[in-house]
Amino acid sequence: MALARDLSGRTGTDALHRRCTIIRDALIRDGLYAASPSGASSESGHPVPPAARWRVAPHPFSLTPDQIAFLSSLGGRLLAFYRALNRLYLDSLRGLQPAWVSTYLDQGKPESLVTYSRMNRLQEQLPAVIRPDIIPTDGGMVITELDSVPGGIGLTAALAAAYRELSDDIVGGADGIIRGFAAMIEDHRQGRPGCLAIVVSEEARDYRPEMQWLAAQLRTRGMDAWCVAPQDVRFTEEALFVSDGTAERPVAVLYRFFELFDLMNVPKAELMMYSAKKERVAVTPPFKPQLEEKLAFALLHHPVLRPFWRSELGEETCGVLSAVMPRTWSLDPRPIPPAGIIPDLSIAGRAVADWRELAGATQKARRFVVKPSGFSELAWGSRGVSVGHDLSQSEWAAALDQALASFPTTPYVLQEFHKGRRFELSYLDERTDDVVPMSGRARLSPYYFVAGGRAELAGVLATVCPLDKKLIHGMRDAVMVPCTQAAPDAVR
Repeated sequence: MALARDLSGRTGTDALHRRCTIIRDALIRDGLYAASPSGASSESGHPVPPAARWRVAPHPFSLTPDQIAFLSSLGGRLLAFYRALNRLYLDSLRGLQPAWVSTYLDQGKPESLVTYSRMNRLQEQLPAVIRPDIIPTDGGMVITELDSVPGGIGLTAALAAAYRELSDDIVGGADGIIRGFAAMIEDHRQGRPGCLAIVVSEEARDYRPEMQWLAAQLRTRGMDAWCVAPQDVRFTEEALFVSDGTAERPVAVLYRFFELFDLMNVPKAELMMYSAKKERVAVTPPFKPQLEEKLAFALLHHPVLRPFWRSELGEETCGVLSAVMPRTWSLDPRPIPPAGIIPDLSIAGRAVADWRELAGATQKARRFVVKPSGFSELAWGSRGVSVGHDLSQSEWAAALDQALASFPTTPYVLQEFHKGRRFELSYLDERTDDVVPMSGRARLSPYYFVAGGRAELAGVLATVCPLDKKLIHGMRDAVMVPCTQAAPDAVR
């Protein structure tokens, strides 16, 4: 901490450079940042994916007190949204809400998974990790989607610890993510003896280093936690087991870090599901694909369902979520009756009755995003995303045609596009070894962990991409930093 005190009183490029170097070196030691552009093993022995590099900033990303208050209150509202979405799905199955709701949410899913997800003992289970992707715009915050199997948990925790060592005031504190994750796991344990197994699939292998780091941090706090590959889980009728290299230990809680669309490629997935079914192990997130669909936003905005949402969420929460979740539509290619229109969708002030009318919209009028709703390898990491006004007319028309044709197996959604506001910050340019300025647009990723029926904010990751990047996501050219509780004029 002596070094941190020395730096806190210094200004200028040298001090900023030293801060960046200290942060980068800490992440390399943690195994979360590649020591060289080609990727390598870190000093800790953890394998580092070649893509695990980004632009290191000398300071965290500043949020205003109002923004922090908004994010702090948002977790409870999003948990209420998941509860209501779950209720809407079940009520649709029971005939209490329109049948098309559950049909949409089940579209393209294997029948076996849909049947499993409807088991009585799973009916009230909800995601225990909630991470919205939020774009700060000139008009306020916009949530582009929700993720209940998010990457970045360990990374955000490690970044928070690194910046806190330099005396930065981090949202959630230096160990907020670790404490929140631990509380969530203990909430699921419900007295079961055994360890935590964080099971990371091959498809999600790029995130294995950060989950290994997280498991190691949990062990230092007294939790028996291990990050393993699916094939390392051993099944018996009595329990699941994992090995720490010296002995086998029963699994009390299994944290599912693999996507449901990838189940066919996850070794022993059926055995894990069987163990959860027999209540030999607690699994989170639950095997409920209907809660992992982007078209849930379309349901929130559908005029037929507004009375349900108001009743379930209350007027205030319903109003807040309707304002921050952009209008979204499910790209269902089935014909609309002659007197029908697509609710709340218009082009140049004219109501739309056929999705293909969008193909002829002017560049200014097609400020929409087309993306897979959920159950697809294209539904994460900005894959499969088409931004209407950034495409030529023919490319936009082709994107719409592909999305509509994919409806039977992979439903797509159409969503309003909201442009992020511009931010100014600095980062260490490793080509020149100088700290340089950058203009960019940001995505905020707050992490909420559910325990005791409450969703608490544990930390916030900011990803800032250069202005020339069309989509904001983790990339080598992005600045990735935790958020601080400083005043807005402290943004650097």
